[in-house]
Amino acid sequence: MRILRWLPGRLFSAVIVLLGASLLIFAAGRSLPGDYANTVLGPLSSEEARVELRESFGFDRSLPEQYVLWLRNALEGDFGLSLASQRPVREEIASRLPITALLAAMGMVLTIAIGVPLGVYAGCHVADGRRSAATRIVSTIGISLPEFVVGSVVVFLFSHFDFGLTVGTFVSPAEDFGAGIVSLLLPALVMAIPCIAATARATRNAVIDVLVEPHIAAAIARGETPGFIIRHHVLRNALIPVLTLTAIIMAYLLGGAIIVERVFNVPGLGSYLVLALGRRDYPVIQAVVLLTTAIFVLMSLLVDILTGIIDPRVAVTKAGPGA
Repeated sequence: MRILRWLPGRLFSAVIVLLGASLLIFAAGRSLPGDYANTVLGPLSSEEARVELRESFGFDRSLPEQYVLWLRNALEGDFGLSLASQRPVREEIASRLPITALLAAMGMVLTIAIGVPLGVYAGCHVADGRRSAATRIVSTIGISLPEFVVGSVVVFLFSHFDFGLTVGTFVSPAEDFGAGIVSLLLPALVMAIPCIAATARATRNAVIDVLVEPHIAAAIARGETPGFIIRHHVLRNALIPVLTLTAIIMAYLLGGAIIVERVFNVPGLGSYLVLALGRRDYPVIQAVVLLTTAIFVLMSLLVDILTGIIDPRVAVTKAGPGA
């Protein structure tokens, strides 16, 4: 019940963040260098043709009018027509979003399945100097490597050697789900490498902080086994900062899909955004970035709720001293 006391304020903050983000997204889209009329009609087109094209898409109106109209339509789920394909942006996003969502979900599963156990193992063996140093070195390398570097190396290796997986051959999961998962496995792994390293480090630090708490010493004094202590005492408290990190990781995975999808030739939302940037396709650019921002804000809100459920002290802190 304490969560319900601070949840309305958190929802209001999320709405304010989305409104501010929409304003920045609109302004950034309009400040892109170049002109759409020149891109479509070419530099040798007449001024009359350019003026007619701008009027047909509403670019002749003032920027405040364009923003209000765009925001109102976006709230209704209408992102307008793509300036390049003349198709509704909503339909094009709907055809590409499931691919990017599946890719990000696979990256998140790999991150949690690998990063959390590695972090717990490293935190429980911090007294071993060699293991601790090796963990720090590996996590630092994983966080530091850019995705396009890792992706290029993976493409080179799997193109020249037969490791059982192919690159550049995307299979739609809607047509063949199993083959689609296999075709997305390498891109998901490349996206997940820095996330695994960050999660392992955050989990390791959280486990170390929990292990020095008095209730852990009390559990050891009661004769509880190490496995029981880790499952019932350490993980519950150590996963709270990891949960907070998941919202950032999800945003990173969605953003990282832009590079990875281009490297592995995946027809998702990221590659669609890069294509729209080259075409100065403002409706597509604004819709994709706004959708990504909304997902990040919703993920942050969900993490706050889950954190409050796992640790009621967080709900009390957010609700205020009188809660």
